[in-house]
Amino acid sequence: MDQIVAVISSKMGFVFLAIDLIGTFIFAMSGAAVGIRRHFDVFGIFALAAVTGVGGGIIRDLCIGATPPAGLTNPLYMLMILLAVVVSIFFKRVINRFELPALYLDAIGLGFFAAFGANKTYLLTGNLLLAILMGCVTGVGGGCLRDILSGSSPHIFSREIYATAAIAGACIELLGSTGMINPAWSIWIAIIVCSAMRILALHFKLNLPRISTSSY
Repeated sequence: MDQIVAVISSKMGFVFLAIDLIGTFIFAMSGAAVGIRRHFDVFGIFALAAVTGVGGGIIRDLCIGATPPAGLTNPLYMLMILLAVVVSIFFKRVINRFELPALYLDAIGLGFFAAFGANKTYLLTGNLLLAILMGCVTGVGGGCLRDILSGSSPHIFSREIYATAAIAGACIELLGSTGMINPAWSIWIAIIVCSAMRILALHFKLNLPRISTSSY
């Protein structure tokens, strides 16, 4: 078992890049899905996919001084966005008919980005609180920009548990980054927990408490 863990750990640099690219693809698909459902033109669909796919990561990189942002300099990110747009257009009938596929894609992307954002921030800064914050920003930033540009209220403010799931995923990943649990497994646990929290919140309509303005 130790040999297996060692092999996995030696490949973590590639794994984290792959995770970020997968998250970009999934989030870009969720952005493209919203554009299709809102009847945007091709440019609008691509723009919404791009903002959703790399928006949170760009905000994170600017905040922690990792400039220029990877989302703007590595062509693999743009390739993932283009691929996501093509796939979304190909399955446009399914996407246009059902809202849940886009929401589930968003939930999975949230898990990938929250975990990766926390890991990258901690590696560059060593600051746990900042890493949790940037994990959350990475996870929710692109979705917030997507919602604003498409004329919707951002999910982070008004919909089912969202940012809370991102924070949970970031915290779990940092248990691995700080050596409290094996980092080869913490990233996957973080992704699963974060995504599962969001999906369960969608399914059961779970929300954080809201302040009522009604009189008693």
